[in-house]
Amino acid sequence: MVFAAIDIGSNAIRLLFCRVHNVDGKPHYSKEELIRMPVRLGTDVFLNGKISEEKVTQLITALKGFYYLIKAYDVVSYRAVATSAMRDATNGNEIIKRVKDEANIDLEIIDGKLEASLVFSNHIEELLNPKHAYMYIDVGGGSTELTLYFDSKVIASKSFNIGTVRMLLDKVDKQEWEEMKVWVKRNTVGIHPLSAIGSGGNINKIFKLSGKKETKHISYDRVKAIYDMLNSYTIQERIERLDLKPDRADVIIHAAKVFLTVMKNGDIEKVFVPQVGLSDGLVHAMYEAHSKTLVK
Repeated sequence: MVFAAIDIGSNAIRLLFCRVHNVDGKPHYSKEELIRMPVRLGTDVFLNGKISEEKVTQLITALKGFYYLIKAYDVVSYRAVATSAMRDATNGNEIIKRVKDEANIDLEIIDGKLEASLVFSNHIEELLNPKHAYMYIDVGGGSTELTLYFDSKVIASKSFNIGTVRMLLDKVDKQEWEEMKVWVKRNTVGIHPLSAIGSGGNINKIFKLSGKKETKHISYDRVKAIYDMLNSYTIQERIERLDLKPDRADVIIHAAKVFLTVMKNGDIEKVFVPQVGLSDGLVHAMYEAHSKTLVK
């Protein structure tokens, strides 16, 4: 069976098609297609408080295409969510109505707590050492979601308005940075060993730039080295020399800074990069809900 998930972020929108097989009584998730469109809603919202008509038109046009792809794929179900930029936009609810009327897509705006919960629902911790603690770090264009997992359960979770597009526009309050640092330090006291689990397109690209293939993790020192390397290049050089997309080349440096900040304040030496995100979490949630209806 195939599920579809639409993630409308601050830097881009994504459509994921994922096939779920039942193997030995457990679901196995196989990504079939991922379509990413560089519709940067965050620029409008973080500068002007609302999404411009130009961006709304671009968004709806993309979602119309997504609608027909979903129909063609004949999915079991789909779910479309919007995060930080739409949460902050004064015309967010108006856009939801237009998306329904013009693109026939049911769209919901989710808060940071639910976003963190959906990202964490990927159950990545099941693949790792249950005796260790993990800080789930999901860095988006508008916000960063942190989830601390220890002793087989979530013990703390919080969303911060620190995102790569906000940082690019210099729209992150210094107090927000301090609150995040304090939160990380307070919640990780006495928890060792502590590793991170990184989520989001930027950490996936940083991992790729590290050249590591034999393991799924990257050290703090290696992230710092890549950060320094990226900082030495202009945005154009990142596009030409590192083959980064334009809307990745200007924000990746900011994502690296967020990861380094959290890792430093949590005394975290390495970050695992399983290459999953919000759209994957949406598929997991849809499959679990679908399974319960079958049981009934």
